Amino acid sequence: MRKRNNSHGSKTAGEKSSSGRTRRARAAESRAAEAGELSTSGSGWLSRTKTLLFTVFVVYSSVPFIIRLFPGILAQVVYSHYVRVPFFVDLGRPADLFLNHTLNFYLIPEDGVTVGVWHTVPDSQWQQAQGKGLGWYEASLGDGAPVIIYLHGNGGTRATDHRVQLIKVLSAAEFHVLALDYRGFGDSTGQPSELGMTTDALHLYRWVKANSGGSPVYLWGHSLGTGVATNAARKLQELGSQVDAVILEAPYTNIREEVANHPLGLIYCLFPAFEYFFLDTVALNNIVFPNDENLKMVSSPLMILHAEDDRVVPFHMSKQLYDIALQSQASKGKVKLVPFSRSLGYGHNRIFQDPNLPSILREFLHPLAH
Repeated sequence: MRKRNNSHGSKTAGEKSSSGRTRRARAAESRAAEAGELSTSGSGWLSRTKTLLFTVFVVYSSVPFIIRLFPGILAQVVYSHYVRVPFFVDLGRPADLFLNHTLNFYLIPEDGVTVGVWHTVPDSQWQQAQGKGLGWYEASLGDGAPVIIYLHGNGGTRATDHRVQLIKVLSAAEFHVLALDYRGFGDSTGQPSELGMTTDALHLYRWVKANSGGSPVYLWGHSLGTGVATNAARKLQELGSQVDAVILEAPYTNIREEVANHPLGLIYCLFPAFEYFFLDTVALNNIVFPNDENLKMVSSPLMILHAEDDRVVPFHMSKQLYDIALQSQASKGKVKLVPFSRSLGYGHNRIFQDPNLPSILREFLHPLAH
């Protein structure tokens, strides 16, 4: 009995020992498998990251070559006329945007091109304007109230919110405001170009002058539109007709320097041959908008408005233009730069929010009209 018991006890201990070794072996295998899975998982993540970075690199490196091969792409970016925001707005119904004293009409600056225009009368005339047509609006231009031709920047339409808000501010300050969409923008036909956009502005200016009698007429350009404004002012002066005043909101020196300083341009500023691929390509599209050169020649009174926190067109460009205009004999000292503190947060599009804007305009423009 003892032998059997001893034998049985010995067998049990052996089984336990074998079982322990088996469990340890399985645990080791499990740990090895987990380690293998982690290794495979880490390797997969690293591989995907490498693929993503390589793809980004290829795309980043390809863009300059594509733009150089197809320079028209860069022109599309500069004008951005295909970005027709806001969507689902009927430009023929400005009253839908609470411009209930505004008439929509169309002009034909040249064969095959039709441009859409809004005429907003001063707020004091809103009741008289109800239900009136083009004839009444044309006649109202001769009522003695000053007229502003508003030349907007790239992208969007005359219905873009910050443009509508500025129109309301100017109307409340008792200005007539005429805002057009250049060819290719909004509901206007044709394709944009520097020459074409300048032609559109000149045509609207001459139409206004033909109907405004002795009312002063000012050109107001914003962003890309500042180049249109100075182009038009220079051309009119060369033809012997001086604009009563030019107002530039967030202007650049010229389009080449603006592309180099634009947030999108800064992405590629360190790219080899940046000037060749981007700046020279802009010139291939005949896009110059030389505000700096124009202001050396324009003798009209000039006011520059610019927010110090503008991240699209840097504020230092306005200071450069101001210095150019001051040094120009043609300026005759009628030059003013109005900076808006960065603490106000107006950025590129929101100077219209400044409560002092109407008084700033009156202070500069009123003495010119008398």
